[in-house]
Amino acid sequence: MRNLGPILTVVAVIVGLWYIACVPMNVQEVLTNAERAGEVVQPEGASTRRDMSRIGLAFSNSDLLGESWSTDRARLPSPHQVVAELWSSTWDEEVNGRRGIVNSGTLSNRSLIYHGWITLGATVVGFLIGSGLGILLAVGIVHSRTMDMSVMPWAIVSQTIPIVALAPMIIVVLYSIGVEGLLPKAVISAYLSFFPVVVGMVKGLRSPDAMQLDLLQTYNASRSQTFWMLRLPSSVPYLFASLKIGIAASLVGAIVGELPVQRGGLGARMLGGSYYGQTEQIWAALFFAAAIAAVLVWFIGWVERRTMKLMGAEA
Repeated sequence: MRNLGPILTVVAVIVGLWYIACVPMNVQEVLTNAERAGEVVQPEGASTRRDMSRIGLAFSNSDLLGESWSTDRARLPSPHQVVAELWSSTWDEEVNGRRGIVNSGTLSNRSLIYHGWITLGATVVGFLIGSGLGILLAVGIVHSRTMDMSVMPWAIVSQTIPIVALAPMIIVVLYSIGVEGLLPKAVISAYLSFFPVVVGMVKGLRSPDAMQLDLLQTYNASRSQTFWMLRLPSSVPYLFASLKIGIAASLVGAIVGELPVQRGGLGARMLGGSYYGQTEQIWAALFFAAAIAAVLVWFIGWVERRTMKLMGAEA
């Protein structure tokens, strides 16, 4: 409850700035519609206004800006338009729509819930693959100087390749060998999620200081005993911090992987909104993706607290 006031204040400021930004962003469309309706616009002619400052146009026609927050096909939809789209493409579509789960028994392919479920599946699979690979690589890097000198630089270099350019290549190559559907998107998600896990896990496994390592050597502990009794427990906080980053990156990878395929998912939903000028659909999909990311990060945090409690640390 102590944090509720500051959070609401920040949200109110963001929403206020959003409404203000809608005016210059949508002023060209608003003035064009007003001119078609017979209103006097300064200056006249859409071609004349095309290269003019949007802020200047807003000040020159301040009495005609009422439609800035409700215009169709807006460049920047207002918050209440996005909320209305979220409502209609989730609850209303599934409960009242002909294709919704209430009337048909299955999720509607026009629903954000349907597309979000597709994206979530690729995200989770890719995250599991990327995290597992990242943990294995980190263990190898810590225990092998050869892997440290060879694998780690390549892991860093791999992250310099733009994922937007790499995703279509991965999908085309996998499709040529008969692999399609969820797996190509999961591979892209794994590509983005493994690197933060590698870095965080390496940092965690190397976090024990020299005195702790010397103590285990004094007890004649083997390398495996040192790993299980010291290095791995010490790496847990670092691991969960990197997993939170990795799960968010995995969601981004799944969305990017859906752009070339266009067979469902939030990425395909955003691209469809871009094709048809439905900006409310794009923003609604963005907020739905953000909500999924928040839930996934919260779940990782919940697992972290449970794990730390089992290990005897304060949650």
